Amino acid sequence: MNGPHRLRVAVTLLAVAFAALAVRLVQLQVVDRQGFADRAARQRLHVEALPARPGEIVDRNGRLLAVSVTAPSLYVVPNAIDDAEGFAARISEAIGSDGERLAADLRRNQDKSFLWVRRRLSESQAEAIRSLDLPRGTWGFRDEFLRHYPQGVVAAHVLGLRDVDGIGRGGVEQRYDELLRGRAGKRVTLRDARGRVVDVRHELTELPAAGRTIVLAIDAVVQLFAEQELDALMAKHAPQGACVVVIDVESSDLLAVASRPTFDPNEPSVAVPDAWTNRAVTAVYEPGSTFKPLVVAWAIDAGVLRADEMIDCERGVYRVGRRILHDHHGYDQLSVTEVLVKSSNIGMAKIGERLGVAELHRCVTAFGFGRLTGTSLPGEEAGVVRPLRLWNDYSLGSVPMGHEIAVTPLQLIAAHAALANRGRLVSPRLVLKDVDADFVGSEATNIGDDRPPQVKSQVTSPESSQWVVGEAMAEVVRRGTGKAASLKEFTVFGKTGTAQKFDVESGRFSHDRHVVSFIAGAPAHHPKVLVLVMADEPTGPEQAGGTVAAPTAAAVLRRTLLYLGVPYDTSLPLATRSDGIAR
Repeated sequence: MNGPHRLRVAVTLLAVAFAALAVRLVQLQVVDRQGFADRAARQRLHVEALPARPGEIVDRNGRLLAVSVTAPSLYVVPNAIDDAEGFAARISEAIGSDGERLAADLRRNQDKSFLWVRRRLSESQAEAIRSLDLPRGTWGFRDEFLRHYPQGVVAAHVLGLRDVDGIGRGGVEQRYDELLRGRAGKRVTLRDARGRVVDVRHELTELPAAGRTIVLAIDAVVQLFAEQELDALMAKHAPQGACVVVIDVESSDLLAVASRPTFDPNEPSVAVPDAWTNRAVTAVYEPGSTFKPLVVAWAIDAGVLRADEMIDCERGVYRVGRRILHDHHGYDQLSVTEVLVKSSNIGMAKIGERLGVAELHRCVTAFGFGRLTGTSLPGEEAGVVRPLRLWNDYSLGSVPMGHEIAVTPLQLIAAHAALANRGRLVSPRLVLKDVDADFVGSEATNIGDDRPPQVKSQVTSPESSQWVVGEAMAEVVRRGTGKAASLKEFTVFGKTGTAQKFDVESGRFSHDRHVVSFIAGAPAHHPKVLVLVMADEPTGPEQAGGTVAAPTAAAVLRRTLLYLGVPYDTSLPLATRSDGIAR
């Protein structure tokens, strides 16, 4: 190739190279300019989440049950730390953590610019970190919200808790998590190559919206009464678990819901596994004799039973279909009141036979069994009511005495509240305020509520309900199995329940394992408050609802009535104040 030809080739190659370079420059400067600019901006812009303050939870009188406070959380910058072991040792000594584990985390994340070390430190821990004089740019604090429960274990199962990431777990915290959590905001900052903030882009910043305040029907004082008396029951009878529910008869507001074992939501890490179970809504058991008053009221309304008639209880032995029933004593003729006072299974079976299978099934479902109560508490069970097609003659003897169905304590007290409330079945109410999510970001919730109770149905007539409560169930406490629940200031009505537990291994009902309960209310002729106590497998010689659960129910009932200022029953000779002045 001669010289001129080589020159032409070289010039051509240079021209092609310059042309390619020009095209690339045009692409970079014109076509891709905005894309590169956006990428550079993204690398310099930093979006920081601004957490919203979770809303408070208060009782019906505005007492704080859950509140959020700020606490410093410690983070480190692994890619700015030269001596991982020494740095980790100093940090760990200050906050009481595992230094070797932190050092390993630093080495594993050495290419990163952010790593949490400990969330929500105490003030003393934060001060200890500040005093270390660590290299700048290797660590820092971020304020986070710490959920605090001022009442400790009080109402723990109702409240639930918020975990380290601020997510509601259990109870109201979980059920209304979105409402309580609020809406997080964001702050956009401009940073230099070393990650230092040089500007805040206020036009891109969004302020957080705090969560809503939720007002519960719970009364913290009544809740404390329930917790204290329940602890006394646990100490005396050592059951596997137990619960107390207190309800306002007219409104069906839940004044207290307590369960044992329990936990402190401020210290969830030390809770035992069983402590998370809210037995008021998850315990499913045969109600036993506490179910009998409901059947009696229904039978009177159905016209198959008169309140003033006598029932032949067959001297303690009676065949219903293919089974033979027994009473604890060989009763002859008993009045309807005596059937409840003596808790006669045979008397109840005869009432069941008069009703028939279909009507008995209607009774069970009308009182709300077999479906959720409507409180929306996480984990609530619907109980067990078999379809009508599976009921038979055996059911006529079993169901009226509280067998062959399974209920929760909340279902049972709601049904008895209907009897005490002149036959009106009202949805139990846990949250007083309307908690529509549209409320987020608006003005704070006011304490109180003027919405009327949500009446589901008129289950029984006012006349039959009042007779069962004011006469028959009052006699159960006055001279029957519920005598341990009597009070000198108030006329109490109630019913005991002692149900055998099913033994899966033997396939039979156990003779020494029971679920015992007692339902009690007062004043008998104008009920204000109703209390249910349930204990699962109490230990020791006392295994009956009248001896285990009735005293606890009476204590909670008395303290609640006195606290609410309910007038004493002046017909009782000993109805005096502690200062001796009759009321």
